[in-house]
Amino acid sequence: MVRLAVRLALTLALLSASCRASEYEYLSWKSDMFNGGRGYGKQPQCVDIPDDLRLCHTVGYTQMLLPNLLEHETMAEVKQQASSWVPLVHKSCHPGTQVFLCSLFAPVCLERPIYPCRWLCEAVRDGCSPIMESFGFPWPEMLTCDKFPQDDVCIAMTQPNATESPNPTGYSPICPPCDNQMNMEAMLEKMCASEFAIKTKIKAVTRENMDRKLILHKRRRILKSGLLSKKDMKSLVLYLKNGADCPCQQLDNLGNQYLIMGRKVDKQFLLTGIHKWDKSNPEFKKAMKKLNNFRCPAFADVFK
Repeated sequence: MVRLAVRLALTLALLSASCRASEYEYLSWKSDMFNGGRGYGKQPQCVDIPDDLRLCHTVGYTQMLLPNLLEHETMAEVKQQASSWVPLVHKSCHPGTQVFLCSLFAPVCLERPIYPCRWLCEAVRDGCSPIMESFGFPWPEMLTCDKFPQDDVCIAMTQPNATESPNPTGYSPICPPCDNQMNMEAMLEKMCASEFAIKTKIKAVTRENMDRKLILHKRRRILKSGLLSKKDMKSLVLYLKNGADCPCQQLDNLGNQYLIMGRKVDKQFLLTGIHKWDKSNPEFKKAMKKLNNFRCPAFADVFK
């Protein structure tokens, strides 16, 4: 089991425009469950999707099967583990992200569970995995697309189209950590998703392969140290993963002070968030004031 704390909530908090999925289709119904399905230990029940199941409350249907298709047997477990995926949906990396995830976390209430179509999984994976990888999170094994049906009963948004552009939504290249949304709630979520946070200036930015390398000024104020050692702090260099060519306006003016957040992945320190230090901004000011007393959610490990 790959144990990952839910920073996707990633850290991926990093995420702005909401993508609401309200249309889906059931393709080629057959009476037998998909062979990759689980054998339930208890009889599935049809239950209401609660308001605080944020990932799936707006998915387009109101009731779900429990246990779900990820072997979560209680609503508390569903809520806890689904929470980490909300920011990814908000990033709008693919229009089918919510439908795909909710078909597993909150399967629609029918006589038998129906899995998402393999092509939908592949489309969401191809659109969203670059966002996840920029924070050091691989596409999880539990969502391996080969597990899902190709020709049997499955859930989709629209029929696949082989001639469709690989980027049908027209999204431009993005640097998720550079999302400059000054919103107190989003900033605090991003802080919780990061292992450390500091106030400092950036001395230089260079390119290293497909990454951008940030060399920080030695003068810095630690807001959250996490597991950073004194040795780490002395030579701290951050990488904007796969961000060599994507836009990041914060790195265009190195004269500013910044709130910089990050986490360690393998032997590298990755940039997970960067905001101009701006006490004149009401949202920034509220976030910094609330930081000392803010209790981050205690998320469970989510990837298997």
